[in-house]
Amino acid sequence: MFKNLHRYYQRVKCKLTAISGLAPLLLRLILSPVLIQAGWNKLNHFNDTVAWFGNSDWGLGLPLPWLLASLAIAAELLGGILLLLGLLTRLVSIPLMITMLVAIFAVHLPYGWPAIADTSSWLADGTILLNERVMDSSDKIDAARSLLQQHGNYDWLTASGKLVILNNGIEFAAMYFAMLLSLLFTGGGRYVSIDYWLTRSTERSAPEVLQ
Repeated sequence: MFKNLHRYYQRVKCKLTAISGLAPLLLRLILSPVLIQAGWNKLNHFNDTVAWFGNSDWGLGLPLPWLLASLAIAAELLGGILLLLGLLTRLVSIPLMITMLVAIFAVHLPYGWPAIADTSSWLADGTILLNERVMDSSDKIDAARSLLQQHGNYDWLTASGKLVILNNGIEFAAMYFAMLLSLLFTGGGRYVSIDYWLTRSTERSAPEVLQ
């Protein structure tokens, strides 16, 4: 019985291999617009971006802010486009992972894990991944809701979604890093990336070159 199950598992695995490119394709389609938008925003507000990179009082306090801001913009804009195409996927994942690590350790780490403050989360149960800002957010949301209900058009203000407090933790940056790390190992994906077809074309032409 175990042998039969193993054979069946192997057959299923072989069939899944044919569509294995779907997973990296989805990762690329999720990451690309996020990265392109981030790079575009930085480029459109370049002077502000440089100031934020370099200012040690209210920014990151990084050296050579003009150069680092330019590199970040290039990585996000060009990297996002290349990911969308599935071109040089493994190579472009490396600077993008570095960008995410900088974001995690230079920007988001002091605020714990959650991107959105939510005291109802299981993470709120005494974990070190949260901070006082998150724990205080419930009272602030209640106060804001009360003020808006009394003095504003609450239904209109919340028609697009409920009120939340941005915690700015590492959650999104960490997830993007993990997605990029996956692409580093898998590449752009079978059948669904330019990398795949370039590799396939190279492999086909190699014997002809040897002849």
